[in-house]
Amino acid sequence: MAEVLDATPLVGLDWLALDTETTGLDPKTARVLEIGVLPGRGAAPDAAGGLSVRTDPGVPVPAAATRIHGIDAAALAGVGDFSAAWAAVAPLLDGRVLIGHTLGYDLAILTRECAAAGIAFKPPRRLDVRLLAQLVRPDLAAFSLDALAAFLEVEAGPRHTALGDAETAGRVFGALVPRLREGGIRTLAEAEAACRQLTEVLDAHFRAGYADPTVPLAEARADRALARIDTSLYRHRVGDLMSPPLVVPAALPLGAAMGEMVRRQVGSLFVRLKGGEGPLRLEDAGIFTERDALRAVAGQGTGQGTAPGADCLARPVGDFASYPLLAVPDDAFLYRAAGRMQRLKSRHLAVTDRNGVVCGALSVRDLLRSRAADTFALDDALVGGADAGELARAWARLPAVARALTADGVSARDVAAVISSELAALTARAAALAEAAEGPPPAPYAVLVLGSAGRGESLLAMDQDNAVVWAEPAAGADAWFARFGARLADLLHEVGVPYCPGNVMARSPQWRGDAATWQARVAAWISRSRPDDLLSVDIFFDLAPACGVGAIADRLAADAYGAAAGQYAFLKQLADAGGPVRSALTLMGGLRTENGRVDAKAHGLFPIVCTARVLAIAHGIEARSTRARLDGLRAKGIGASADLEAMAQAHGVLLSAVLDQQLEDLAVGLPASNKVDPRRLDAHRRADLKEAFKVAAGAPEVLHTLLMA
Repeated sequence: MAEVLDATPLVGLDWLALDTETTGLDPKTARVLEIGVLPGRGAAPDAAGGLSVRTDPGVPVPAAATRIHGIDAAALAGVGDFSAAWAAVAPLLDGRVLIGHTLGYDLAILTRECAAAGIAFKPPRRLDVRLLAQLVRPDLAAFSLDALAAFLEVEAGPRHTALGDAETAGRVFGALVPRLREGGIRTLAEAEAACRQLTEVLDAHFRAGYADPTVPLAEARADRALARIDTSLYRHRVGDLMSPPLVVPAALPLGAAMGEMVRRQVGSLFVRLKGGEGPLRLEDAGIFTERDALRAVAGQGTGQGTAPGADCLARPVGDFASYPLLAVPDDAFLYRAAGRMQRLKSRHLAVTDRNGVVCGALSVRDLLRSRAADTFALDDALVGGADAGELARAWARLPAVARALTADGVSARDVAAVISSELAALTARAAALAEAAEGPPPAPYAVLVLGSAGRGESLLAMDQDNAVVWAEPAAGADAWFARFGARLADLLHEVGVPYCPGNVMARSPQWRGDAATWQARVAAWISRSRPDDLLSVDIFFDLAPACGVGAIADRLAADAYGAAAGQYAFLKQLADAGGPVRSALTLMGGLRTENGRVDAKAHGLFPIVCTARVLAIAHGIEARSTRARLDGLRAKGIGASADLEAMAQAHGVLLSAVLDQQLEDLAVGLPASNKVDPRRLDAHRRADLKEAFKVAAGAPEVLHTLLMA
């Protein structure tokens, strides 16, 4: 069966609602008469995909049962047995989560019928809307299917027909999805874990002879196989592997272009279709490949009146070039390029810098040299997702990839860079969908990711930190970008990246503006007299462009860093804005825990990240990641090298501890957080964690000492 992922947000879940009509109510003796199923995705049932099949139970249908559902011997004349009915239904379960109301009853009967027919049946991942509704509103007077449909104001299907009840259950599930999300239940695994906590209801089901409508934790863990992926694609970036771009003019004869390819031993050339000399912009370029050469010689080129054989060799190569050019950024990881080639069925990609200039070429051969696998755990689906559901399903692959990379020995710092890359890609796609909904923007713009995403240090417990800057004032710009920012935030929230609790999002007036507005905003920050006025400002200095015009983001960053450099009063306030750092260590050297866990972000990551950030601004170090900032300080001879290296090592230890805990929590349906349970660590790792917290506790002193260095 196709894989169903723990981390799939409910909004992106592929599901199959199911109901049965039977000869009675006792699951130990009742026989199936009718099975109704309705597929759906997220909150949307597929009304056209419903299926109802009847089955001859081989026993008389009691009159009492017929009075309920209307199925009698005459209605079953000529229908097949259970095996035939199940053969029609079972394939629809592949890759889907089973949905139903009081689902344990249906599962008990289906399991018994399959066993009697000699059919192997293992209940799939499943969610019972009766249990989900109790999570949303435990105080409801009744949880019958009719009561839930009325409470949620959804249209009920024909009652006491298998398909009608399946339709109602599917619509109830769709209506519960946003309510569950707002209650903190966002993913399949979280919904399963929450349902397992309803022990009184589950005990009642058990006493009635029903099957377990939840997925027991032991069963869930046994089903989660570790994905094997080629980690080299997640360790290296496109710029590490690309070849220099070979550019020829469109007027160059085809024969000469082919000769150039032979001489250079390359499989493609970029063709300048527009523009003059100088850097080749993506929109001005086409590509001519080996396959284009073969088609041209065979008389199948793109040029008008193409003649086969040697007669075409005098034609301009521009007549045969493919356009528009498919591209990938130079700072993308190789898995992004591999997925894009796979999705677009292309063997060649242009490589662009953040200004849209072609700076290299990448081919399938290049990827093969990096040991690329035939399939990729993270493909290019985020770039092509058409709605929240498609994006959610792509986003759900992230924890599985993080788990596989960690198991293969990839450092937490590198895994965080992959996660950050995916978050930027998701933000970019959400921005594209928001722009498509709003229409053409009033000015060129860039969407920025801030904080850990900008530093390349995001882990799996993330929320939104983003902003937008546009080039110059334009009529109606703020209103357009306000609507754009709201759509962006809503879409990310629906997919699985929650709203920022501090409202650091492009939908907020203080986190959007044109370039001049941002310059004035930064100047106002620098002139503030109280640290409390600078809350959330620190993460702005981690900014990185997610999409749009990269040069606009670069100018904003350069202006902000330039304005803040040397402003020591401001930098000291920035350092103090988060408040004092409380040590995670007790006086006796133990770990200070709350509910068995220690907050590795508040007591460890935050002071180290803050120290590196503020010192980087003060001393003109343009790097964004914490490690690169600390290395930059060492290279400039600022501070004791041993202290800075200790902070870098501690940062890595803390990232690793948090990531491992997040992966373990997600596997059992707990939301990812930044709090670590030290009891699950062996003595060596616990000692490393204590040392990392010790280093973090000393980071503020290092910061204040070096700020004036």
